[in-house]
Amino acid sequence: MSSENQKIKVLFRHRSMEMGGVEKVILSILHHLNPEKFDITVCLNLNQGELRDEFPKHVKKIYITDGKEDFSTNPLIHKIQLIRRRLKLSRALKDHKVSDRLLGNTKFDIEIAPTYSAFSSVINSSNTASKKIGWFHSEINVPTLQPLVPDILKNFPQFDHMIYCSQKIKDLMHQYYPDLGYPEESVVINAIPIDQIKIKAEEKIEDLPEGPLFVSVGRLHNRKGYHKLIDAHKRLIDEGFHHTVMVLGSGEEMKNLSDQIRSNQVQDTFILGGNRMNPYPYVKNADYFILPSESEAWPLVIAEALILQKPIIATDTGDVGVMIKDRETGYLINYETDEMYAAMKTFLTDPELIARIRKNLETIEDQFDNQKIFDAVEGILEGLHSKN
Repeated sequence: MSSENQKIKVLFRHRSMEMGGVEKVILSILHHLNPEKFDITVCLNLNQGELRDEFPKHVKKIYITDGKEDFSTNPLIHKIQLIRRRLKLSRALKDHKVSDRLLGNTKFDIEIAPTYSAFSSVINSSNTASKKIGWFHSEINVPTLQPLVPDILKNFPQFDHMIYCSQKIKDLMHQYYPDLGYPEESVVINAIPIDQIKIKAEEKIEDLPEGPLFVSVGRLHNRKGYHKLIDAHKRLIDEGFHHTVMVLGSGEEMKNLSDQIRSNQVQDTFILGGNRMNPYPYVKNADYFILPSESEAWPLVIAEALILQKPIIATDTGDVGVMIKDRETGYLINYETDEMYAAMKTFLTDPELIARIRKNLETIEDQFDNQKIFDAVEGILEGLHSKN
């Protein structure tokens, strides 16, 4: 096909590769963009996270600083390394020559910010000729996002193209900021590696707790709602409804949640399982999936749980209501402890509802069309490049 220099040079900028929805989206796109057409580089701020070595072979990975995985275990040296890393990063973000040098002073055709945290480094890139694409996954009205909103709004109009991961995310943006000078826009939902999920779900794992098991997968952030889930769980246990909740993920709320579990004396039935490189066997072998988040966009974990045909309880946030039909393929609730409690109680006591949901999930994967998604992304990249 076309020779090396005919390929469209694309740069993705991202912070790091911890296990998360955005990171999985980046990987699925990198694995499916045609390497005959695109010459792809990823520049990470930190070479860190469980997914840092999951890039396809033809993608070049560059990073500004080492990840924690490569730090010394000696506490003093570790501290010095952290300080040095922070200085190096802030210098690289202030002075483009640092990252330009690392990138071999390549002039990329297209630079992509796969999440708002990379917006300013793409917009302020020293390469003024490149086309800039932003990817937006957040509900702009969520309270916890507000401190970052001025910066997001400043960068938004400077992109050549903005991709939203759901229609709702785009609609909210226009509803709250109708007069922002929007660039060209597209809605491209996240791709789901269906076959891969099914294969990974067969992996052997340790024995799971007896009796009805609700599993959840997510970062331990305040807006993921796990503090409310603990309260709902405690009420059910106190009323004699035997069940276990297992949450896979880590994050800054680990200590607070552990303290809350201890003070409620539910250590045996509410389990924080930490990060799992492969969460799918846990989802597959649990009875139910639960997502208690305050805000989501188009949550990958919901799609994954649907593919594994798990009855789901989820807050009706972002596009969750598009992905799940209430009482048909899952059960939608508001972000309230009482509703979590009532929904879990229903799942534990209404076998007919569960049977109906399970039956409807048998054909669920027809609603996910990956090829259309990858074609859409390639179309956006080629369209922008042809304007150069």
